[in-house]
Amino acid sequence: ATVSEPAQKCCTENIQPFLASILEELMGPVSSGFTEVRSLFDKEVNEIIQDFQKTNDTTKLKENVDQLMNLPFNSLKMEPCYLKVNLLQELLQDLKSRFKVYHIDFVIQRTQNFMQELMENAVYTFEQLFSPSHQADSAKVATTIEKVKLRVLK
Repeated sequence: ATVSEPAQKCCTENIQPFLASILEELMGPVSSGFTEVRSLFDKEVNEIIQDFQKTNDTTKLKENVDQLMNLPFNSLKMEPCYLKVNLLQELLQDLKSRFKVYHIDFVIQRTQNFMQELMENAVYTFEQLFSPSHQADSAKVATTIEKVKLRVLK
């Protein structure tokens, strides 16, 4: 009871007025990182479509889809996504001094983990909705892949 009132007053006066601006500042790099994840998925699926249109090879298509499943674990391809979130390092330094925010690296790491998880979910959903082995008409495969990609991105 003796701590509650001063704590609420402190939060109301020193923290709450800044929450909206802090959230807005932090969401820039976070949104940018997640947009990059979306773009990477889109680019990789477009490459699968283009490759299939050139070769019309269902075996190669299966290999490409299998490679897509490894995308979340491909640090080279995911790195541009992760780098977008590294901008939080600078933003959080200011918060660290003003609000005693610690464990900045943890915030960045968790955000990057969520990005990887999002990519895992996207490629898993893609694989579930599109199975090259079930595609009988190779003329419609590229269209089907595009539709599945759009559905996943939705």
